[in-house]
Amino acid sequence: MSSVLERPAHAGFVVEWRDGFRIGVAQVDAEHRHLFTLVKSLSMANVQDTLGELLDYVVTHFTNEQELMEASGFPDFRQHLALHEAFSAQVAEFLSSGSEWNEDRIQELRKFLNKWLVGHILTHDLRFGRWYMEQGRHAQAHPVTAARPKTGWFDRLLGRA
Repeated sequence: MSSVLERPAHAGFVVEWRDGFRIGVAQVDAEHRHLFTLVKSLSMANVQDTLGELLDYVVTHFTNEQELMEASGFPDFRQHLALHEAFSAQVAEFLSSGSEWNEDRIQELRKFLNKWLVGHILTHDLRFGRWYMEQGRHAQAHPVTAARPKTGWFDRLLGRA
């Protein structure tokens, strides 16, 4: 079994998806898995394209997750929303620094994103997943349209669009 932390050549800090990150809500788990894939794929060769795709997907995921939490009556919804907003502000601050992209900056971003994802999923999202399942609810009972991608959100936030 592979370790959570993998270090392929020239990849730096990489966290691989593992079953221990599942919260028990299929759509949310699938979106989390895709986020890990996008973070892992960040490199100098594709930084602008992948970063744009990643950030748009983060906004789409947050929207889907928040809609599910609100529709299901999750009691900590407002606190969870504040965590997503704080993360978005941190990413915006990092990106607005204007620094040129290089391997060190990509690794710094990858490390931040992976640490935040793991910590957030294993603490806050898992709390939601457990609550959701304890309520006897299933994702199908509160469908959220995953096909509503949010594009260009971070570019607009940073005044680049």
